[in-house]
Amino acid sequence: MLSLKVGYSTLASSRVYQTQLSRLSTACVYFSICPASAEGIPVIRVPRSVQNRVENVKQTRVINKISTSKAGKLLIQGRNASLNQSVGYTHGKFDVPTLCSKGWKHKKSFGDYFTVNNIKSVAPFVSASKEEEIKKPVKTFHRLQISTELIETLERSNIIHPTTVQLQTIPKVMRGHNILCAAETGSGKTLSYLLPIMHKLQLSKEINHEASPEIRAMVVVPSRELAEQVASVSKTLCIPLGLETRTVGGGRGVGRIKGVFKRGVPDVLVATPGALVKALRRRCLDLSHLRFLVVDEADTMFDPSFSDMLEEILQHVEIASAPAETQDPLNKAQLLAIGATFPGGVGDVLSRVTDLGSIVVIKSKMLHFLMPHVKQTFLKVRGQDKVLELNHYLKRLQQEHGGAGGNAVLVFCNKSSTVNWLGYSLEEMGVPHTRIQGEMPAVVRTGIFHRFQKSTTDILLCTDVASRGLDTSRVRLVVNYDFPQSHTDYIHRAGRVGRAGGCEDGEVLSFVTHPWEVELVQKIETAARRRTSLPGMESAIREPEPKVVETEELS
Repeated sequence: MLSLKVGYSTLASSRVYQTQLSRLSTACVYFSICPASAEGIPVIRVPRSVQNRVENVKQTRVINKISTSKAGKLLIQGRNASLNQSVGYTHGKFDVPTLCSKGWKHKKSFGDYFTVNNIKSVAPFVSASKEEEIKKPVKTFHRLQISTELIETLERSNIIHPTTVQLQTIPKVMRGHNILCAAETGSGKTLSYLLPIMHKLQLSKEINHEASPEIRAMVVVPSRELAEQVASVSKTLCIPLGLETRTVGGGRGVGRIKGVFKRGVPDVLVATPGALVKALRRRCLDLSHLRFLVVDEADTMFDPSFSDMLEEILQHVEIASAPAETQDPLNKAQLLAIGATFPGGVGDVLSRVTDLGSIVVIKSKMLHFLMPHVKQTFLKVRGQDKVLELNHYLKRLQQEHGGAGGNAVLVFCNKSSTVNWLGYSLEEMGVPHTRIQGEMPAVVRTGIFHRFQKSTTDILLCTDVASRGLDTSRVRLVVNYDFPQSHTDYIHRAGRVGRAGGCEDGEVLSFVTHPWEVELVQKIETAARRRTSLPGMESAIREPEPKVVETEELS
């Protein structure tokens, strides 16, 4: 009877190694039997290829046993507890994290889930937390040299401390710089440009002792809903200063657009690009004396669908190339581009109207990162089960937080038809809700969203028309019924919760159904585990590449 001296007897303790041993025994046909050793026992030599294969299995087992979970709070928490990752664990530069969503393209993964927990109680764009207030005094708007009337107006709305983006942006605007500001959604960007504009308009009015016959400040936004919202904030700030704000939005005929300017010229105009282009082509207004041009939601405004109209608008405005040009006697306009992500085509458009070197870039440290103060859950679910899962979460929210007021929910769908179909399904289940989607007239959409903001209803089914810039401070839960088609859309949708002055325990729930959605989720989970920004996002303003002119060589 022969004895086999291989040295891998410990492999039999696992299924993987049993499989390797079975392959090893099969390979014994090729083993060479050496002469008997000194002990008289024949020795079978194992080929080097088989030894390497077994060694690789041992190394893989060691790697898989690395635990990313330590004592304390969990950053990533999933159905498979072995894949959890604690807040205290940090991946190495070249480590490849093991994902909870790794096998989600398989049909057996339905029902799996993982959560990116909120590891901070306060939003990163808030200038100081309650603990920091004890250690050092908190900055207020008085330190930003804002007029007393504006500060008192803010205090009546319980706005006392400026956010980080406001601390960074307001002084630069006051000094006359052109600004490109990119910061998280809900970080207070609207006030960061309206406050210094109102302050400077008031000073100009006091110096001239009369109202200006031209529009002095204009805010361009992509949708009528956002125009009404920005105008509402602007009107509140204008009241104590004796200034006037008007709105020109889409969905109106040329007659109504002309009617806005028949009653005189406002100090501040909030407009959508389509309506503004109509007014400029019919010479309803003159922008030659404009002092401030704000392009809000710049990532959308510099998109190809709006960039041509925006470029036409910019051609009617003299943009300053230096802060000195904003003063007498030149009095050129300051350009303020504001957004939650850096627009890809900003360099191409702005280079035609001003020197890019004159633009001050203000970029948030957490730009393009997942918000650390918002819980985000990803659920792999079959398409036909999404309605039931949605109903389950809505009931759970009602049970946990009780009555209306702070339980507002936004449910995002990718298509208008899905919004309508989902609405019919929820009606059959007895779930009260309202709907807003792009096929509705702009006037109707504005009225519906206004009622939602006033707590008339708590559940709003919508498309991405409601994901850009709108104030949703009372929203506690965002549901991606259809997973967004890009990381940019995900950032904007998730930004509807966790806003400055809003609910502190906001949550995002995303249903994941299709394989292409899994690929986006895996990139989001990888970024969350590595504590890095989402991939594929613009992060800098660049000079446009020079166009290559083809010339024929002379022979």
